[in-house]
Amino acid sequence: MKSFSKHIIFVFVVILLTSNCARKGRPNGGLKDSLAPVMVIANPPYKSINFKSKKIKLLFDEYVTLNKLNQQLVISPPLKYQPKISPQGYPSKEITIKITDTLKENTTYIFNFGNSIKDNNEGNTLKSFNYVFSTGNYVDSLKTKGLIKDSFNNTFDDDISVLLYKVDSTYSDSIIYKQKPNYITNTIDSLYSITNIKDGKYVLVALKDISNNYLFNPKEDKIGFYNRFIELPKDSIINEPLSLFKETPNFRVISTKEVSKGKILFGFEGDKENINLEILSDLPNNFKSQSVLDSKKDSLYFWHSKIDKDSLVFKIRKGNYTTTKTVFLRSKVLDSLKVNSTFTKTLDLKDTLTLISNNPVVNIDTSKILFLDKDSVNVKYQHVLKKSTNSIQFLFDKKYKENYKLTLLPKALTDIFETQNDTLKYRFSTKEPEDYGSISFNINKKTSSPIIFELLTENNKKIIQKINVIDNKVKFKLLPPGKYIVRAIIDSNNNNKWDSGSYLKKIQPEKVIYFPSTFNIRSNWDISENFTIN
Repeated sequence: MKSFSKHIIFVFVVILLTSNCARKGRPNGGLKDSLAPVMVIANPPYKSINFKSKKIKLLFDEYVTLNKLNQQLVISPPLKYQPKISPQGYPSKEITIKITDTLKENTTYIFNFGNSIKDNNEGNTLKSFNYVFSTGNYVDSLKTKGLIKDSFNNTFDDDISVLLYKVDSTYSDSIIYKQKPNYITNTIDSLYSITNIKDGKYVLVALKDISNNYLFNPKEDKIGFYNRFIELPKDSIINEPLSLFKETPNFRVISTKEVSKGKILFGFEGDKENINLEILSDLPNNFKSQSVLDSKKDSLYFWHSKIDKDSLVFKIRKGNYTTTKTVFLRSKVLDSLKVNSTFTKTLDLKDTLTLISNNPVVNIDTSKILFLDKDSVNVKYQHVLKKSTNSIQFLFDKKYKENYKLTLLPKALTDIFETQNDTLKYRFSTKEPEDYGSISFNINKKTSSPIIFELLTENNKKIIQKINVIDNKVKFKLLPPGKYIVRAIIDSNNNNKWDSGSYLKKIQPEKVIYFPSTFNIRSNWDISENFTIN
């Protein structure tokens, strides 16, 4: 009886223990698991030498799944026949690799799983996991490391792939478009480190790889490259950061369509400067048209007056590029005229009173515009119709701490379709100079190229650009209180804008230097700093 009781107690304890083991995971309300899986056993062991096995088993501390393995897995040197890796499609603590190819003698192999291994519960990624072995009596141990940065922004993209391509008799610049690299790693913050490399000459490339296939697609990927071949073991540390940029494609029109009656959209890719649009169709003498480039998208909008045709034929030219497009005119409804202001309740002293219309305004009747101050006295002004932006600017002498009222009576504005506005009313006020701050720079310029200075808000929205610098001094005045960022662009080709790079042409993007501090501007503050431009 006593023996039977002991047996019952033993069974109860076993059941209790196995029950607790089965409830692995976090309790309700506990902290979320943020740790990546860990490999605990490899057979054959990691970094084995004189490797002859055809099967590898990797055991992890928790259940894992393989995600996009075909895209992520890079084997160096490449195998003719891909290994069979299981399981795929369901979680397991063990990954099995069956090698189906003949391995080279005296060679270090790296099975880099990229970011394909994730834990089953929370999806935490085991980044840049690799399994290394050698068929010879030593494992290649050379390495290279360095930094990554964005060429234009002061933010950093996550999960940048850093690639090495062996330079041998088969190498060409186009290899990055067609073949996976010989070695690969992923960044941790802005740092990269590639290990277990064989001595030799390599091309070093970084990719923001949108498709996760380790092939460069210029239409969607950012790229950075080192200016010369690196040689190992000499270049174990790369002192110059790899600068990521998005290539500007060659100009071409990719779409044309009528979006509403009298309004046509031309979608394109490439640089938007100096696009020439010519109508080949016969036009009446009273025909009017206007085009505006979209400031945010690669698009050009073309408005035209009423015309009795079912299509228009356009010739579009830019540089050596020429194409002809036919746009069918089928829409029946015109967009009504809508007008918005660029200001709210306050018009800052440095800003211009501006109204923006959705349709091009072709006529302004000033007799139907009332511009009054707080004493109902008429404000003298000049209006400027800016066709390039569909905007109307009102230029006047601003008084400090003044209230204004701008009223556009019906039919003050007439657009290209001969439609007119309803009553528009705007009330706003001004402040005084003491309500603003300023930032001044003494420039220590160590380059012969022109410099473009830009003032940004804290969220990287550009608000002021200064191209002409006099006496090595720059001042941003009348700034509303807030946080600001300043950057300098070294304008190497002197075209008053930042230019991206080209991998095949071996052109790096123009250099952008951010002032290291963010400015917290307050009312009546004048901050002065020194800014060195190398």
